[in-house]
Amino acid sequence: MVLPMNTLDLDAVQAFVLVADMQSFTRAAEALDTTQSAVSLKLKRLETHLDRRLLERTPRQVRLSMEGQAFLTAARELLAAHDRAWSVLHAPPRRLRVGFSGHIAGASLPALLARVAAHDPALVIEVRVATSAEVLACYDAGQLDAAYVLHHTDRQFERQDGEVLFEDDMDWFGLPETSWAPDEPLRLAMLAPPCGLRTNVIEALDQAGISWLEVFVGDGVSALSAAVTAGLAVGAMGRRAAPSGLVCVRDKLNLPALQPTNVVLYRSVHDERSRSALRVMSATLRAF
Repeated sequence: MVLPMNTLDLDAVQAFVLVADMQSFTRAAEALDTTQSAVSLKLKRLETHLDRRLLERTPRQVRLSMEGQAFLTAARELLAAHDRAWSVLHAPPRRLRVGFSGHIAGASLPALLARVAAHDPALVIEVRVATSAEVLACYDAGQLDAAYVLHHTDRQFERQDGEVLFEDDMDWFGLPETSWAPDEPLRLAMLAPPCGLRTNVIEALDQAGISWLEVFVGDGVSALSAAVTAGLAVGAMGRRAAPSGLVCVRDKLNLPALQPTNVVLYRSVHDERSRSALRVMSATLRAF
């Protein structure tokens, strides 16, 4: 059936919104569980149908054109109205319990939740943020449907049932004015044990021959960030977890590089609705 000229392809509109949000055809394709070429084709057809160029494509980035910026708000409203109409009969409330390592969630959590909510407004998301060990323990106990955790070392996570999403860097953060005299112990804020990053930090400093003094111990990344933001010490954390106001101080203080980590997803859900929400979460995390 040929659609009337004023009818929009909802799949193409959804692809446009995801590309606009993630500024990447690759990440949008991951969220939609399709290929980059398929997403590109949807966008080209949408632009042809609207007779407007919605995106400016360059080798390094994707950005909205002026027409695309004007269309984005209306596109979101269209998708939201469609989802509300569909959910009346076909999408009863569903609860998805997800755990995140604090180093993974961080500042990206609000955007992640917003995108999942836009993707499936009827989905109830229950979130737990803790250390990777605590999140994985809750997952194994059946208290979570999915878990995003860090693999710091092979000896900490000896299991093969997770999906490695991407490699993430841990680094040293402090205030822009942070200083340190090498003849004095490095003042550290760290997470309480057991913590893989804590082990990583101690090993890196000891191997570099740097003396250190623990001046703050927190039970979560938010507490660690608060101590570093207060100027008490420097702290190691994931780049996506570092709050605004903190800067990487590794080069400035000549500190050793920390062992890279893998972000790994464990999931026990098999229904397409939950898996689709997790694909959006994973793509959003990769985009940051």
